Amino acid sequence: MRYFIELAYDGSAFSGWQIQENSISVQQVIEDALSTILRQKIDIVGCGRTDAGVHAHQYFAHFDYDNSIPDNFIYRINSLLGKSIAIKNVSSVQPEKHARFSANKRTYQYFIHFSKNPFLEDYSYYLHTYPNLEAMNAALQLLVGTHDFTTFEKKGSDNTNSICTVFEVKFLEQQEKIIFRITANRFLRNMVRAITASLLMVGYGQISLHEFETTFKSKEKMHLKLVVPAKGLFLWEIKY
Repeated sequence: MRYFIELAYDGSAFSGWQIQENSISVQQVIEDALSTILRQKIDIVGCGRTDAGVHAHQYFAHFDYDNSIPDNFIYRINSLLGKSIAIKNVSSVQPEKHARFSANKRTYQYFIHFSKNPFLEDYSYYLHTYPNLEAMNAALQLLVGTHDFTTFEKKGSDNTNSICTVFEVKFLEQQEKIIFRITANRFLRNMVRAITASLLMVGYGQISLHEFETTFKSKEKMHLKLVVPAKGLFLWEIKY
């Protein structure tokens, strides 16, 4: 049988989702816990990769297991996972349903705050000056639709293509905070953080709207004059 698990995690202490040598990943920790409870080697497949330090508000993974899930499964596995990972739900699904390839929409949110706040420090990017949000909104409208996002892809990626379809992109304003929200069918490596940094460059007048548009359409790499940290980025929602 195939099982889907819904979870959330604080990525601060992890090298990312995917198993890597000589570092702790979210995938490895969950596989170890599942193997302990189910008493056999369990491999899981995630809905996507997140980089080191990136969080997930909602994440899905699947695994195959021939028997029924034992009683009190969620309580038991959460007791093994520590405080940084929480399993929310587990359910049996059709064997062809795939955590990664069956997902059709993914949403990321990047959090930025402008007033020093110790309760936001680990999960949001603190900037001292408020950017020109009107200019940033003009730039982000260029991203909607199906485009080649090579401009915002990390060098050395091994994708067969860099085409993504962006369904929605916007800034949500809250008191002393803004949230950059983007929904697409897929994301490239480091894409959301590179877009966020580029939009902030527009907002701070470091590049013009014309420069942003020209670089994006030419598929040249965006020369980032600032780097947004991983701690402000959350994989927020997955749709199947």
